[in-house]
Amino acid sequence: MLMTVMGRDSSASYYGELAGVRALITGLSPTSGVDVARKFADHRGRLVLHATAPSVELDAVTTMLAETASEVKLFTDACGDSDASIRFAKAAAQAFGGLDVVVNLIPITAADMRGRASIEHIEELVSEKLMLPVHVTRIVANRMRLTLSEGLVLNVMTMPAPRTAAEGALAGIVRSALAAVTRGEAERWAPQGIRVNAVGPSSTVAGAGAALTSEPDIAALALYLASRPGRTLTGQVFDAAGVARRGC
Repeated sequence: MLMTVMGRDSSASYYGELAGVRALITGLSPTSGVDVARKFADHRGRLVLHATAPSVELDAVTTMLAETASEVKLFTDACGDSDASIRFAKAAAQAFGGLDVVVNLIPITAADMRGRASIEHIEELVSEKLMLPVHVTRIVANRMRLTLSEGLVLNVMTMPAPRTAAEGALAGIVRSALAAVTRGEAERWAPQGIRVNAVGPSSTVAGAGAALTSEPDIAALALYLASRPGRTLTGQVFDAAGVARRGC
């Protein structure tokens, strides 16, 4: 399902070169990703948004973003398997004739982790969560290559901050898998000037170490990586520790 909303221009922004940026944000919900989307909307961006289900709350978020974005297109495809993910990725990649930025939001919740005690079960979960982002990364990056466009893909995988050494070990497995995918895709697309970075869960027990701790932090990082100063960075995995979500 696709909905398009036209909006009005906002005032000039700090990252002036990002005015009118074409950005895809997947994994959006009324409680996750709104700050990230707003950052690009405030730069008069043309936004392609993906959520797994329509809702009144999501419509309200889309309407709010359209107040500053140049245009907003909302997809609510389920993307439950590879074929559906590929179909969506192809449609998104061509929504505005191409994209400049992709932010894939990949939350892993306590409910997702429940009953997955073994390494194999955790790896299975990570593979499921990365299916759509990997398809989106490859299809959008290939479109960038064909149109001789340099761009950014940022995969943001978050989970509750570890409170014990065991939880820290699980976060470490998740982070390692994400890092491997990030490095591989970054190397694959680097010759075309396409950067692939990630935000991954910190394996440090809560209260120790430095990490991104809020969605506005991640939004600011995404904007920086998409801007001229951030274009030297690729293959990097930044720490996120228990990123707070919006209330319902």
